[in-house]
Amino acid sequence: MRNFHSILDQDVKSKRLLVRADLNVPLNNGAVSDATRIERFAAGIRPLLDRGARLVILTHLGRPKNGPEEHFSVAQLIPSLEAALPCTVQFAAVCIGSEAETKTNALKDGEVLLCENVRFEAGEESNDLAFAKALSKLGDLYVNDAFSCAHRAHASTSAIASLLPSYAGPLLMEELDALSSALEAPQSPAIAIVGGAKVSSKIAVLKNLVRKLDAVIIGGGMANTFLHARGAPMGKSLHEADQVAMVREIEALAEEHGCRLILPVDIVVAREFEKDSPNIRLSAMQCPADSMILDAGSASIALFEQEIVSARTVLWNGPLGAFEIQPFDIATLTLACRTAGLCKDGKLIAIAGGGDTVAALNAADVGDSFTYVSSAGGAFLEWLEGKTLPGIAALTHPQKVA
Repeated sequence: MRNFHSILDQDVKSKRLLVRADLNVPLNNGAVSDATRIERFAAGIRPLLDRGARLVILTHLGRPKNGPEEHFSVAQLIPSLEAALPCTVQFAAVCIGSEAETKTNALKDGEVLLCENVRFEAGEESNDLAFAKALSKLGDLYVNDAFSCAHRAHASTSAIASLLPSYAGPLLMEELDALSSALEAPQSPAIAIVGGAKVSSKIAVLKNLVRKLDAVIIGGGMANTFLHARGAPMGKSLHEADQVAMVREIEALAEEHGCRLILPVDIVVAREFEKDSPNIRLSAMQCPADSMILDAGSASIALFEQEIVSARTVLWNGPLGAFEIQPFDIATLTLACRTAGLCKDGKLIAIAGGGDTVAALNAADVGDSFTYVSSAGGAFLEWLEGKTLPGIAALTHPQKVA
């Protein structure tokens, strides 16, 4: 992960930094409704502006399908960007061509230009070299500061790195350092908490984790499939009966590498998937035919807590139950609070990522207490799988193009 250079170590005065950010934030009636990504990006970039950098920002917003679409214009981000930086943010209504080039060339030290949505151009998602060359005219140095887009081989994350001196941005470095501390060189004992609905969506994740960690706690619908493979009745529970062979393979791989798989020993079941639905706690082997498993029980929570307390590193991806509906959020929120408390006391390194995981930590109001919480979705998952991310590979092994 360190086979590239950080922009923080470079002389940036009077240099146009062409920075690929991920400012794909939620909007409500044209206004940013959650500026977290913008604020985190700005915090890393401000020191570079203070040192005289000239900032040119590339980002996407949404998933435009037919070229420019007004409701996906990144101009809507300017008020939030100006508040976070804080400085005036100029705007180019295109991301390539004479208008954008003229505005980047006119930038003075410490000034900022935001270019229009890169996904308005067909060449972006096809990783088109000609489009990347047009983008490269906007900067002197290229900076990738968008880990959450690093799993995409797009022109602004991959091809462009071959055309300019290329560096990792502050937020990208922060993300990679945190992830490396959790999986590449963790303090032992190191465990993972892996939840979510389906084993089939995280086969590669589980196979990679059991090779590297001491234990993996499995929760949510995934745990149901593992319990089913061990003969537990499922009733109406979400599970994947066709994944039994894969469960066996993962179990064998875990045994081979000395990784313990930890499943719920008791369950909370209900007949209806509704808020405050009547529910009971049973042994993991006792789900009634007319009920569904919606959370781990109190004995399982105690078991999981014991693992966390004895660990030095925890990597978390996915909830342990139907956390979005009370009271089936108890296992997830209890473990989140316990993990956060150990982090605050300096007894644990805890790294979390994934959309549902971030939502669960926010629901427990403990996200700020974790060592690091990744806002990346697909990139975080592919990193857990052990894949090489194109955006990172482009920085590590840039292919210079004439």
